Amino acid sequence: MIRKQYERLELIAFMGALCLFFSTIEYLFPKPFPFFRLGLANLPVLVTITLFPAPYVLLLVLLKVLGHGLINGTLASYVFLFSTSGSFASAVVMLGAWYLFRNRVSLVGVSVFGALASNVVQIFLSVTFIFGRSAWIIAPPFISLGVVSGLVVGLFAERFSEQSRWLARVRDHYAAA
Repeated sequence: MIRKQYERLELIAFMGALCLFFSTIEYLFPKPFPFFRLGLANLPVLVTITLFPAPYVLLLVLLKVLGHGLINGTLASYVFLFSTSGSFASAVVMLGAWYLFRNRVSLVGVSVFGALASNVVQIFLSVTFIFGRSAWIIAPPFISLGVVSGLVVGLFAERFSEQSRWLARVRDHYAAA
């Protein structure tokens, strides 16, 4: 039992490192709009949702936002608040979609739900704390871009989940344990 939990935590740490790697890669691409990111760091989160129970997924999201905040120097800024709120809202909605609709929704749908949740929370925070009602102006393009990015990230996660021999071995290992 303890060994199994330790192995899960090791894999969560590895996935956290992948989140930071993908987040760093994402910064190499120019942003078409301020505050917009594709969300590549959510790829490991989507894969982890298919492997482990919710507490491990939420631990991964915590590692992702803390690591991202440390690397980018945003821990004491509103950017960290937006990132943390959007990431946890996304994770909770993705977990809910996965557990409630697993047989009817692919990782693409789960990813889109997560992107929408993140965007709605971030728009709400923008309206409430920074820009006021004028933030609603950016809502339609922001949500549209979120849906597109959710589709792209979800397609990558779905394809990886279907074709990865490494992930198949990991699944077999935890199914047998």
